[in-house]
Order: sequence, then structure tokens, then C-alpha cells
Amino acid sequence: MNVLDNEGALNLTEVPAKLGVIGSGVIGLEMGSVWNRVGAEVTILEAAPTFLAAADQQIAKEAFKYFTKEQGLNIELGVKIGDIKSEGKGVSVAYETAAGEAKTEVFDKLIVAIGRIPNTKGLNAEAVGLEKDERGFIKVDGECRTNLPNVWAIGDVVRGPMLAHKASDEGVAVAERIAGQKPHIDFNNVPFVIYTDPEIAWVGKTEEQLKAEGVEYKKGTSGFGANGRALAMGKAKGTVKVLADAKTDRILGVHMIGPVVSELVTEGVTALEFFASSEDIARIIHAHPTLSEVVHEAALAADKRALHG
Repeated sequence: MNVLDNEGALNLTEVPAKLGVIGSGVIGLEMGSVWNRVGAEVTILEAAPTFLAAADQQIAKEAFKYFTKEQGLNIELGVKIGDIKSEGKGVSVAYETAAGEAKTEVFDKLIVAIGRIPNTKGLNAEAVGLEKDERGFIKVDGECRTNLPNVWAIGDVVRGPMLAHKASDEGVAVAERIAGQKPHIDFNNVPFVIYTDPEIAWVGKTEEQLKAEGVEYKKGTSGFGANGRALAMGKAKGTVKVLADAKTDRILGVHMIGPVVSELVTEGVTALEFFASSEDIARIIHAHPTLSEVVHEAALAADKRALHG
């Protein structure tokens, strides 16, 4: 099998010399990044003109630089995929570049990572009258109730991000509701993580979203380049960005790329959940030497009070 999904990509027993990936979303980028680091020549083909459009674009542009210029990933944006055919022991992919140039690449393996769909086929939903939308997702209200009495649905088969931690929290919340409690989940506070190297993580609004919504904001950024812990780890690159309301100072979003930011983003999640301000984080003592000092510094920078840069 030369055309693979993400599960097939993890089951490969040897490193393909030349690997193609269709889709530069979370799965495509993680898979391409992994195989690139173990020696494959990787080309990622993405139909969208923007790299990681869901992420804050300052962070996305920094990630693009690391992955292409420093790590050697070939990422083509704005392509139109044409014929995909078996070619000897490999697979050929014809595509048109954003500039209109026709190209054909032959890969040893091809990973197709163009998103996931809800696994609701065979559920026999029609027989019991369970409502689904046009994409196959089970329709639920804000508390995960379906249209059927005493039937709830959570996770990847309902609206919202297809993330394990989102599904887990929904499951707990549903159990609590059944028990008569009244829990609340704020989907704006669900953290997103891309497990590349460096990692990418964020929570809350991006700068682009705030601009589109007409929200007045301020921002603070700080880098890992001068961070003692990152230097000791040999991973002193990346940025933390804090976005806060210009008037109230309430934190609206935290975005980061760098070492172990999958762990650091939780500080941003906590801040959003408790309506913290950038000054709150700025006045919390962060241990030294730790990576979290960069979050502290970014919060200080939001109020133009950075101590180290």
C-alpha cells in the first residue's frame, strides 16, 4: 500500500526515501515533520494559499520558516491536485502550483491528510430518528443533547474541534448533567497543539480574528532565544505571544511556538478560564530557570514592561 492515511503512516516499517503528503494541517504537518526528521525527503502539498490558517499568522510564519529553511521540508501552498496514479513501486501525483505551473512528482509513499469526517456511518440513526447534519455530524445543543430524549453525543461525532481532550471534557460534563449538575465548557478556551519540533500551541483568539471582529487589543511577545532553560536544552528558538483587550487588559489569546509549548499553553488556558489580565500573569512569580519565563516576559511586554528584551 503506497497511499496511506495517518494510521498507515505510523505503521511504516522503513523510512521512505521520498514521501509526499497532501494537506498541511495538523496531521499532515506532524506526519511530514516526523518522517523528515528520520531521513525522508518530504514534500507537503496544500490547496489553501495560507499556511496553518487556523493559527495566529505571526506564529505560523515563524513555523513555516523553521520547517522549510531550517529543516528542509518542501511545502507547496495553493496547489491544485490532479491525477494520482501508481507508478512502478511508488505513486505519482500531478498538480498545479499556485503560479500555474504543471508538475508531477513520484513518491515512494503518499500520505493523504485532508481532514477527518465523523464516524457515524452504520449507526442506523435514521431508524431511530437521530438527527445528523449534511456532513454526517450528530446534531447536539450546547449541552450535547441530541434531538432524542435521554440520548447525548460527544467528541468527534459532534460539532467543535476533533480533539481528545475536548471529547474527554464533554464526556465528564455530560455525566455531570445526567447527575443533575450544571457544568460549563467554553470552547474558546480549548487548547490546540501541533506536535512538531518545535511544537506549536495556542488558545483563544488570534490576532487576525481580533482584527476581523474589530476588537481593540494590545500584544506582547517574547522569544526563547535568551531563555536559560531553552539554551540548556539546545532548543532556544520560538516565540510566545499574549493578546489582551486594550481597555480592560483581559487576556484574549495566547499563542506560542517553541520547546514543550504543549505544556506551557495550559497557563494561557487557565488565564482565559479565570478572566485573567496580562498584568496578572506579569505579576505572578515564574521560577528560574524555566521555559515559562517566556510566557511571563510576553505578558510584561503586553504592557511595555519587558525586563529582558
